[in-house]
Amino acid sequence: MRTELLNGIAQAQPQSQAPMTEQGLYDGEGERLASIFQQQKAAFRSAPMPAAADRIRKLRALKTAVMRHQEALAKAVGDDFSCRSRDETMIAEIMTTVQSINYMVKHVRRWMRPSGRHVNMLFAPAANQVVYQPLGVVGIMVPWNYPIQLALVPLATAICSGNRAMIKMSEFTPATNEAIRTLLAEVFSEDEVAVIEGEIEVSSAFSETPWDHLIFTGSTAVGKHVMAAAAKNLTPVTLELGGKSPALIAPDANLDHAAERICFGKSLNAGQTCIAPDYVLIPEGREKEFIARYYRAFSRMYPTVRDNPDYTAIINDRQYQRLVSWLQDAEAKGATISQLNPADENFAGTRKLPPHIVENATDEMTILQEELFGPILPVVTYRSFDEALDYIADRDRPLALYLFSYNRQLEEKVLERTHAGGVSVNDTLMHIAQDDMPFGGIGPSGMGHYHGKEGFITLSKAKAVHRKGRINSGRAIYPPYNKKRHSLVYKLFIR
Repeated sequence: MRTELLNGIAQAQPQSQAPMTEQGLYDGEGERLASIFQQQKAAFRSAPMPAAADRIRKLRALKTAVMRHQEALAKAVGDDFSCRSRDETMIAEIMTTVQSINYMVKHVRRWMRPSGRHVNMLFAPAANQVVYQPLGVVGIMVPWNYPIQLALVPLATAICSGNRAMIKMSEFTPATNEAIRTLLAEVFSEDEVAVIEGEIEVSSAFSETPWDHLIFTGSTAVGKHVMAAAAKNLTPVTLELGGKSPALIAPDANLDHAAERICFGKSLNAGQTCIAPDYVLIPEGREKEFIARYYRAFSRMYPTVRDNPDYTAIINDRQYQRLVSWLQDAEAKGATISQLNPADENFAGTRKLPPHIVENATDEMTILQEELFGPILPVVTYRSFDEALDYIADRDRPLALYLFSYNRQLEEKVLERTHAGGVSVNDTLMHIAQDDMPFGGIGPSGMGHYHGKEGFITLSKAKAVHRKGRINSGRAIYPPYNKKRHSLVYKLFIR
């Protein structure tokens, strides 16, 4: 299992510019992982049901630390990307994390209350309730694209649910990892929360640890190997993956609105977002009009790109070269590619990649087969709306779907005929920021949910409790079986 997992992750995961050796910087991290895991298991056994006040205290302490370290966190992510927009970090990472914690603090007492359930007359007098019990020790595997939010929001969810947690950070964000480690060490002991770093060997060991729950955010390819490793211990998993999220422009859509909102969703973090619009579906004959509006929207948001601190760079050379090679593949196979370069800049020597609009893409091109995870936007035309819906249904179910239409009947048709992890109508990305809504994929785009109440439920055991008093009506169905007595029971309850 370990060799198979290592090979799978190595093939599916991009390598850093200067890969660290398995021995070296992360020497002993596997042993540290095992040791801290046992410490956390023991600590949980000594305090298996933290009170609401204790959970709230920890959540508030985490929030305070995030706010105190926000500038250090933003700088660290910027260093890891070479250029990561500070405002994108503040909006998509810091603000999102703080708002999520605020929501949990406000609602955790209500979520923790046991819920009364109905008792069938056959079993009365009795009482039924569901008790939400912490699972224990939760493992969290964090990707490189939003390393703050995707470490701290799952962590806050684990704390809200009464658990302890260990966080495996990406080896591609070393500066952010150190900032997160420093922040958390100020608030928690390692038997409460711990940070683990390392490359493939450590990731494999982390996946194979017998967690009470494992949350993985990353690519579909790596997610398959993580799930296979977790299955060895029957570890329940929440997989937040990705896929090809469509932006469907209906015939009645306002193209100005659609172009601007798709442009924002695709340009944030230079498209390195799991729910970024991956391709556009538009009525045949309107693609040129859409592209012109998209170009104007991008030029308003980013009049320059190369030295513009608002436009984020590609994380590393491997990812940059991947995107360039996919564009070359599409061009060689007949696609028409337009680069959006408002200031006519030269990007040599940088990892800044401006948006590229791709027309005439075909299924033989890699850009329509793989999740793009970068500022490349294929524009695919359709002749009828049913054809567009079939195009989506013929492909893997995506993490997000974006519909642009102000026709409510058409909206209902799309919601009924398509599957996606989440949907935004006349917008992009914003469904993930709604605290009272679950976030999660479906099929190849993931499984399970977190955020809000669904996150609390995911990381809790909903334990059914049935209570009887001194009177036992259940004796009516005890043997020895009496035809007359049991016939009456059957008549009353089998109908």
